Amino acid sequence: MQNILIKKKDIASPEFFYEILHSTPVILAVKSMEGLEKSLTGSGRLMFVLFGDILSIPGIVSKIKDAGKIALVHIDLIDGLTSRDVVVDFIAENTRADGILSTKTNLLKHAKSRGLLAVQRFFVLDSMSLVNIEKQFPLDHADAVEILPGVIPKVIRRIVKIINKPVIAGGLVSDKEDVQHALEAGAVSVSSSNMELGSIPKPRFF
Repeated sequence: MQNILIKKKDIASPEFFYEILHSTPVILAVKSMEGLEKSLTGSGRLMFVLFGDILSIPGIVSKIKDAGKIALVHIDLIDGLTSRDVVVDFIAENTRADGILSTKTNLLKHAKSRGLLAVQRFFVLDSMSLVNIEKQFPLDHADAVEILPGVIPKVIRRIVKIINKPVIAGGLVSDKEDVQHALEAGAVSVSSSNMELGSIPKPRFF
């Protein structure tokens, strides 16, 4: 297992985060304790936490950090937390998380002020939602954006062309072919809860 002994302030720098993303074709998104335990022994350096509650999240993050990995918490999905800035304060002060994911701009802005990495999640449900997403650019408050679902190469290409942030493709990514199509479209990484995808190397076209 690869152990990363890096200061938190270095991890939170956009340059280092971009480097990690470019070397991580598949980010494991864990949704249960069972999935967490299975993913800890993998080679991936970055993990998204999509489960837990206000009591369990410190321990969940500690398991990831003890395994030498970088942990980002999707705070919209943590039971017992609200959409107020104090939620970010809780994550910053009571867990070892390196950053957060959220659909809420105010939380991401506050995360940056607390020295955390911030990944903005967008759901592309129709053409109108895509237009609304574009209106929010340049997204100075985010270190990267995640587009869901991540299996629409045409949408990924469009987002990549108009934003100067790393684009992560997430949602419905279920096999190696999905990963390849997303990366070929310009995504720097994909996120998936499929543990089998965690060992996929960076494709040759990179």
